[in-house]
Amino acid sequence: MKTILHSMARLVGASALAVCALAPADANAQIVVRKDSVAVERRQNLENERVIVGSDTVSVILPEHNFGRYDRGLFNYLYIPKGKWAIGLTANYGELNTDDVQVLDLLKDLDFGGKIYSINPTVSYFIRHNQSVGLKVKYSRGTGDLGSLAVDFDDDLNFSIRDVSYVNETYAMGTFYRNYVGLGNERRFGVFNEVDLMFQTGSSRFKRIYNDEPKTTNTTITQVSLNFSPGLCVFIQENIAFNISFGVFGLKWRREHQVTDGTDEGTRFSSGANFRFNIFNINFGMMVVI
Repeated sequence: MKTILHSMARLVGASALAVCALAPADANAQIVVRKDSVAVERRQNLENERVIVGSDTVSVILPEHNFGRYDRGLFNYLYIPKGKWAIGLTANYGELNTDDVQVLDLLKDLDFGGKIYSINPTVSYFIRHNQSVGLKVKYSRGTGDLGSLAVDFDDDLNFSIRDVSYVNETYAMGTFYRNYVGLGNERRFGVFNEVDLMFQTGSSRFKRIYNDEPKTTNTTITQVSLNFSPGLCVFIQENIAFNISFGVFGLKWRREHQVTDGTDEGTRFSSGANFRFNIFNINFGMMVVI
């Protein structure tokens, strides 16, 4: 009998301990996330480091909310302070030339040459540390000339094309927002993401030989686009930076009106999204911060 009572007492005691362990000690208790002492000390040292910007003293680390339960030790360093102006110029250039290339004996006598380039001056003002808004204008031009092309699939399907040319010229103006993330307290390297809203107008000319007669189609273009471009920025001197950006995503609305040899061909509207890497949309530029 004593053995049974002793066993029941041990069971009740174990159950009580389990309940106490599972039950919260306080309904308002909070979970405390411990941080690594080295990371905490590093953050405190960096937060105590200051730089002089104009007449103010600013921390090299910009205060930001830590979303989530864990502090991963990532900092947004001060890169370009508030109140600065930036004047920039970006450009790109691409060229393709193919002479007498044969592809599986289907394309013969291919004589093609094309190029595309653009120039893009900008001016912006830093409304907050590492964040700027500004204006930009852009001029771009693309040309393509097909001297000859012969296609030979079989005896029943073969043709040739010659004397085809295409010229496209556009002007654009818009506004943009750029957000930088400094990669160190030296303020030399940084990455950024740029969002711009552009209004574009221009024209293109397409010449070809049709039924042994020359034809010319002129197209007027109107376009509105929203573009997202990440990039990298490196200060090569105190106030002069080199940057490279990549156009990877965009939304556009486009209107085209065509006239062929004085005859109205009509108007076409199009819209869509573009999410891809384009080697002709890599921009190299310089920026002066004052």
